[in-house]
Amino acid sequence: MTAIRLLLVDDDPLVRAGLSLMMGGAEDIEIVGEAADGGEVEELVDRTRPDVVLMDIRMPTVDGLTATQRLRARADAPQVVVLTTFHADEHVLRALRAGAAGFVLKDTPPAQIVDAVRRVAAGDPVLSPTVTRRLMAHAAGTAADTRRARARERVAALAEREREVAVAVGRGLSNAEIAAALYMSVATVKTHVSRVLAKLDLNNRVQIALLTYDAGLLEDGD
Repeated sequence: MTAIRLLLVDDDPLVRAGLSLMMGGAEDIEIVGEAADGGEVEELVDRTRPDVVLMDIRMPTVDGLTATQRLRARADAPQVVVLTTFHADEHVLRALRAGAAGFVLKDTPPAQIVDAVRRVAAGDPVLSPTVTRRLMAHAAGTAADTRRARARERVAALAEREREVAVAVGRGLSNAEIAAALYMSVATVKTHVSRVLAKLDLNNRVQIALLTYDAGLLEDGD
């Protein structure tokens, strides 16, 4: 088994030490580097080629949001998991829109943080439907009408079946659950998800969920 290459980014040396100790106990995870600020991330990524970056969001010089945006703009971008102390921090929402694969709270039990790294490396965003709804609701009050109009314009590019799959993703369903609900194979669901990502220029399923919410497609009866 090839180990998951992990880069730790946090300005607190005690947090980095704790994360390093935590991840060091997992045989399938290799810590390839550590950074104390977001400004160090791109150079370290070039040098160490991580699969996943565990990124603190609040750092003194270059914050995790800016570092995430810079990384996810790259063609060979690693997956990013944001570390935060808040359940509904607007900066976390912005990080997800920038392409982060999810977030974990700093007080999350160690085993769950390790599992989050594994899941993201495997292509599964780390964001439960409950947390997704809380984050989306947190952003609902700001420029909602303008955001909805723009989101609807983007979603209009989807074919009907692609739209149905996008809505199911937005509701937090797995590929298998979408396949059962829409009477198609899992392989077909994966194909539709890939097409939705490509057509809408999105990075992952979390961004699909956010866009379908913005467009009002998750509301009852829509």
